[in-house]
Amino acid sequence: MSAVCALVVSGTGLTGCSEDPDEGTNGVGKLPAAEIQRKSRTAADSAEAVRLSGNVVTSGRTYKLDMQLKTDGATGSVTVQGATFQLLRIGEQLYLKADAAFWSHADGQGGGKADTAAADKLGGKYVKVPQADPSYKKFSGFTEKAVLLDGLLTLHGSLATDGHHEQAGVRTIRITGDKGSGGTLDVSLEGTPYPLRLARAGGAGTLTFSSWGKDFPLEKPAKGETVDYGKQLPTS
Repeated sequence: MSAVCALVVSGTGLTGCSEDPDEGTNGVGKLPAAEIQRKSRTAADSAEAVRLSGNVVTSGRTYKLDMQLKTDGATGSVTVQGATFQLLRIGEQLYLKADAAFWSHADGQGGGKADTAAADKLGGKYVKVPQADPSYKKFSGFTEKAVLLDGLLTLHGSLATDGHHEQAGVRTIRITGDKGSGGTLDVSLEGTPYPLRLARAGGAGTLTFSSWGKDFPLEKPAKGETVDYGKQLPTS
């Protein structure tokens, strides 16, 4: 049956028929909010891969992310203050790819802007980010699945459920922190209870999660597409 109906006989016949929103689901919608959050986090941590897209606001800046992430690497794009750059990490090696305009606004190692010739050399290439460079940790953070999920999949305050919803055609149960002011998280009611949509506390961005567990290729750029800048990149 597609619905669980309560048949009540009265003087006018049937007085009601209500659907069970959890019928045919994975059952997490019937659990307390804290348990739903725990199960969704366990599912996320266990997944081999995920695609994350949306906006994150931190330190007064808005970062637009579209990243495919897995344990041993990642690929995707980051946009901040009108500048977009591509990130590719394979194991410990991190590459950054951007146009010449991006590099022309970066400061060179001598303290001035990177000159036109240097910017043209770096533009459109996969530039190796040295692990000793201060920017390595910042950029690599966008490519590390565990780091990103640890920092993002958190609701603040008292947890509660907030009804059944739908994300990209998938039924979800929504949980909230402090009635929404501490963030909201939609968790899949179909199959594995993966997080599907997060609205961060304080309006600090909204993210969607998809392609859970779906592997994707990571290929080392061709030698002709790669630039080894040295021990330290220009800083932007």
